[in-house]
Amino acid sequence: MKEKEKVEERYTQWKSLVPVLYDWLANHNLVWPSLSCRFSLLLLYSLGFSISQIIIHLRNRRWGPQLEQATYKNRHRLYLSEQTDGSVPNTLVIANCEVVKPRVAAAEHISQFNEEARSPFVKKHKTILHPGEVNRIREFQQNNKIVATHTDSPEVLIWDVETQPNRHAVLGATTSRPDLVLTGHKDNAEFALAMCPTEPFVLSGGKDKCVVLWSVHDHISTLAVETASNVKQGSKTGGNNTKATESPCIEPRGIYQGHEDTVEDVQFCPSSALEFCSVGDDSRLILWDARVGSAPVVKVDKAHNGDLHCVDWSPHDINFILTGSADNTIHMFDRRNLTSSGVGSPVYKFEGHDAAVLCVQWSPDKSSVFGSTAEDGILNIWDHDKVGKTTDSADSKASNAPPGLFFRHAGHRDKVVDFHWNASDPWTIVSVSDDCESSGGGGTLQIWRMMDLIYRPEEEVLTELDKFRSHIFGCNS
Repeated sequence: MKEKEKVEERYTQWKSLVPVLYDWLANHNLVWPSLSCRFSLLLLYSLGFSISQIIIHLRNRRWGPQLEQATYKNRHRLYLSEQTDGSVPNTLVIANCEVVKPRVAAAEHISQFNEEARSPFVKKHKTILHPGEVNRIREFQQNNKIVATHTDSPEVLIWDVETQPNRHAVLGATTSRPDLVLTGHKDNAEFALAMCPTEPFVLSGGKDKCVVLWSVHDHISTLAVETASNVKQGSKTGGNNTKATESPCIEPRGIYQGHEDTVEDVQFCPSSALEFCSVGDDSRLILWDARVGSAPVVKVDKAHNGDLHCVDWSPHDINFILTGSADNTIHMFDRRNLTSSGVGSPVYKFEGHDAAVLCVQWSPDKSSVFGSTAEDGILNIWDHDKVGKTTDSADSKASNAPPGLFFRHAGHRDKVVDFHWNASDPWTIVSVSDDCESSGGGGTLQIWRMMDLIYRPEEEVLTELDKFRSHIFGCNS
């Protein structure tokens, strides 16, 4: 009871500061908990390609989608999961969301929201009835209408969200049939999932202690024929947990063994489809290179003092890797300092959470910035360039904030299970919490952007504030 009162007090304080800290915020109540959320882009037009045609083109081009833009807001696509209690099927939800442009929303509008209501900025576009829970969603960066999902099974499921029919989640409904099934795990693979930014490759980890790599491109011939047949049948027959295997299946390009416990997260090197890393419940960080075999290239045996839950590889500098752990900390490793003997110390240790870290992700907008979420209900934004930097006397007296921490999003009242930076809308973030423990069910989705005065260069901010001061004094006189 005391912990719940503490959370409510923190939340009340946070809400009172929303007009000061945020440029824009939308709060969306979820009927069912969601374990994954992803920003995507909404096209103004339909590409008109089947999944097989899209995969054929993945090697040769990167799509150039257009955002639907208006004077004061942009329209984006959002992928969410719904974890039901079994009374209705679990679902993969495709939603359209409107993101208000910077410096447009009035302070009173973003702070006056109802926690129990759905946001007018988020509209459900399509529902896919998923065979099993949707634990993780990842999209092909070459074409974000193709997504992969992890569920409570050994398979990875691939979906073309454009060609999948819209379904209604009612009791007894047959589940949707995936466009492609990736096989290769010997036990459930529930969370570790990544899509290569440069090639149509998929990476997964599971309870079988293995990391599995697929190249969708290797199987185009079979896929082109079988997908065409399945798309025609899919809207008529639907599917269920057993029928998921009727979708075309592909076997892995490689299986990599080096962990001694469940693999919890995986990530590709941003510059190579054949280099990747993994973390697991054995506290190990392992780097792999498929070009030199299936054995680890680098293995850090004690990357943290606890299970490792998440990993992310910097898209700005491929030497830097982030890890998050059950020991409540985030570590930043420089792979140039790691050796094959299992020795390696982090460049920095970030301590700003009071519970297990669940997700880490580098910012697409600034190379030194990243975010982290945890079971303490907080989403922290860090800047490793600020670590060790001296501050003036006013800043030093302001707080005892951990080194590198410059923003805390406290809008959730339960564990923040996932978040995602919007790559096409700078500094805009979507985050989702599983509210089962705090409220007995449901979840909270928030789309937000902090005030730009917080992250812009100090001299630039002071110059702007000085202009406002001159304007105010001029008005008063």
